[in-house]
Amino acid sequence: MNKIKAFLRKVFSVPHVTFPTVNLPLGNIGHKIATILLWTPRKIDWVLRKIMYGIAVSILWPSLKIGWVLRKIMYGIVATPSTIARSPVQLYHKTKLWRDWILGKIDYLEAESAKWKRTFQIAKSPYTILLKMGFSPQYAIGLIAVGTTATTGVVANEAMKPPSFAAGDPGVYNAPLDSPIFSDKEFNTLRLDLGTTPIGLVEISDITVGTAYTNSALPSGETKPVIVGGLPAVVDPAFAETYLEVGHMTVDRWRCDTLTLTNIEAHELIVRDNASDGQSIAAVAGTPRDRAISGGNRADDMLTSGGYYDQVKITAATTAVNGKVDRLILSNIYTKGGACVLDRIKAGTLEIILNEVGLGNGFATKEFTIATSVIYKTFINEDNVETTIASAATSPGP
Repeated sequence: MNKIKAFLRKVFSVPHVTFPTVNLPLGNIGHKIATILLWTPRKIDWVLRKIMYGIAVSILWPSLKIGWVLRKIMYGIVATPSTIARSPVQLYHKTKLWRDWILGKIDYLEAESAKWKRTFQIAKSPYTILLKMGFSPQYAIGLIAVGTTATTGVVANEAMKPPSFAAGDPGVYNAPLDSPIFSDKEFNTLRLDLGTTPIGLVEISDITVGTAYTNSALPSGETKPVIVGGLPAVVDPAFAETYLEVGHMTVDRWRCDTLTLTNIEAHELIVRDNASDGQSIAAVAGTPRDRAISGGNRADDMLTSGGYYDQVKITAATTAVNGKVDRLILSNIYTKGGACVLDRIKAGTLEIILNEVGLGNGFATKEFTIATSVIYKTFINEDNVETTIASAATSPGP
């Protein structure tokens, strides 16, 4: 814009000319007349140029101004995409710096927390290991009481903890409670009663049950070391029949004298890789529906591993109320002294895999039995063999 103004001034400007001194013998009046006659055309030209410059500027200036404004607008339009594109990138980089700093601090705190947790686990591990080996709490404390004061304090603290399902303590548990509603030092049954509250996951693994360990016996009046399922109807006292409803149930690596499945509806029944001293698989095709257990904000999962029990029961013990669990895993259960029974179960998927069943009395006696009251929609029955299997050996107890 300034360049254009300078150009117009150059075109319409009058060069500066110094008036010459006129010395004529005409006196003052004559001198003035002579000056007027000589310089009037020059003055007129100068005035005309000024007038033309003003006219040119008044005509061209608005157009030039509009052009300048349009040029700025176009520049803004062209520059805006790149500015918008750069802005999120710059914001992202700045945000990333803060994110990395915060995550670095969180990682450090988590690492420190894990180290302290591991430290206390190591401090109490001798006591836990001895319990898993079958020693009584009193005997375990006696073995390691010669340790340091700190270690003995940690062990004593653990030993004084109340019984819980997660710790594998015997008792009667009303799911989803982790604390038993009944426990006693003479009561060595692990019993889990399922009711109206659906459970996401129940897992029991690596346990020895029944008479499978020394100095053990089934509870008085009981003949079955493992019972899983609902309960039959009873007239007196009145009790309405119940079922155990399961989304997906897995029974694997059991060792049983006998294994019996009755009154079961399974959308998908999988019986695979089982070995038995005589088997009878007589499940019947039907139309059981597939199922899963929802329930929204379900109770916490219930898991336990390791332990010695006289008996294990997972039942629906409230009249007319089916127990509900979405995932039930019963793995590596070593039993002796009677039948392992699965009864009154409604499952989406039921897996019976990699189990060993037998009393060593020949194939004519069927120790592994799936009764005709077991109904399936889809049945996978493969690699189940009859082979000589004697009763389970008795293992050292606690």
